[in-house]
Amino acid sequence: MKFPTETAERVARALAEHGPSTAAVLAEALGTSATAVRRPLRALTDAGLVQARERSPYGPGPTRGRGRPSAVFTLTDEGRAACDQDYDTLALEALRFLAERGGREAVADFAAQRARRIVHGAAPAGSLDLHEVSARLTEQGFAASVEPLAAGGAQLCQHHCPVVEAAGEFPELCEAETEALGHALGTHVTRLATLAHGDGICTTLVPDTKER
Repeated sequence: MKFPTETAERVARALAEHGPSTAAVLAEALGTSATAVRRPLRALTDAGLVQARERSPYGPGPTRGRGRPSAVFTLTDEGRAACDQDYDTLALEALRFLAERGGREAVADFAAQRARRIVHGAAPAGSLDLHEVSARLTEQGFAASVEPLAAGGAQLCQHHCPVVEAAGEFPELCEAETEALGHALGTHVTRLATLAHGDGICTTLVPDTKER
């Protein structure tokens, strides 16, 4: 799948890196003006690679003020696939080969090792806080953020997944990642939604004890 223009591809990849964003936020990330990103955003929307929303799919709604609130742009499933096509295809082929040769147990072992490396590396259980985990995930291409909840605790949001197609076929990847998150934070966490299952974002509920 090809992007409409090179500029449109840069805008799409900025969305993959930063998650749902307004035109102004994208412009700041790209070092240009909001006007300059609106045309590629329209082209991406027309191509079905980006969709516009009245609010971000996570966190509190926008504060109502004078005038119309800015639209929030997000990648569609097709847009995420276009950003990650080569890497995700290779990952899927490798996992299929591993499953054929070693069975799903081998896939689960690989997924667990990969998740530990991505989420907490050599850090011992319970040694990282939520913001440290979020930063590690962002470094690995997951565009993570922390959204505090009014009732206490927080949601760990992952706006991007480099292997979303592979995770759709091999849920062991998501399961291992959830387990690794709990290990790093030293608490039980609950996965609420995943990109691999067709949700607009990956969200994980973390108890108040680890939002520090």
